[in-house]
Amino acid sequence: MLDQVRVASGRRLRVEVSGDPRGRAVFLLHGTPGSLVGPRPQPVLLRQRGVRLISFDRPGYGGSDRRPGRRVADAVDDVAAVADALDVGRFAVAGRSGGGPHALACAALLPDRVTRAAALVGLAPRDAEGLDWFAGMAPFNVQEFRTAIADPERYAARIIPRSAVIRRDPARMLEDLRSDLTEEDRQIVSDSGTWSMLLRNYREALRSPYGWIDDAFALTSPWGFDPAHIGLPVLLWHGAKDRFSPASHFSWLAARIPRAKAVLEPKAAHFASLRALPGVLDWLLAGTPRG
Repeated sequence: MLDQVRVASGRRLRVEVSGDPRGRAVFLLHGTPGSLVGPRPQPVLLRQRGVRLISFDRPGYGGSDRRPGRRVADAVDDVAAVADALDVGRFAVAGRSGGGPHALACAALLPDRVTRAAALVGLAPRDAEGLDWFAGMAPFNVQEFRTAIADPERYAARIIPRSAVIRRDPARMLEDLRSDLTEEDRQIVSDSGTWSMLLRNYREALRSPYGWIDDAFALTSPWGFDPAHIGLPVLLWHGAKDRFSPASHFSWLAARIPRAKAVLEPKAAHFASLRALPGVLDWLLAGTPRG
């Protein structure tokens, strides 16, 4: 099975396809930091629903070559290249957390190929008019993003050794996040299967620190598209108690994307989105033909 795609520039993207090989195609774009082995529905669920799930490591993560200076909008080139290599014409796309903006980019810039898009616990653009971007965000995230904006070299110098530590001991990532997790999120990540999956995800993602670094720069720089120009159906899913991606970001996007279906769960936070994925898949498939 195809596990690597070369794009026009010669960069390599590591790809994984799971579920029903003849099913309807759905791209799942991972979080930050993350990799293609990150959160996803179980294979049996994918086969039952007739889903051909396509995942790949964003540039700089896992087994994919880096693309320095990439914007959020540049994810469109990679998604299109992978779809072409797999002979997929039309498809849905979903992104969770840091993958959410990249999924919205596909909805905005690939309208002839994307059928529906979903963004779960994602961020709004850093230059979003009328939005206090840092309001309600966990202090650790505020510090990291502010450093990425104000002093990119210093940010990279901090992330490089930190990512090496997490690669050796990925439980450190979850330990760093623990104080900002709600009780429900603590229960979700403490599940043995979820815990093991997240450890594999972080270990694989941080083979190199540059996917994480470049994601931070891309998310806090102009995205390269306007969410208000998305013309196809979009599902926005968010937890009202999320401190990593505050719900105000969700509200800003919901007010601007013309065909958005906005779902705000009042008691949920960030990692509750893992439980929402099967329902999100069902919504995506409702508007996605085969082929």
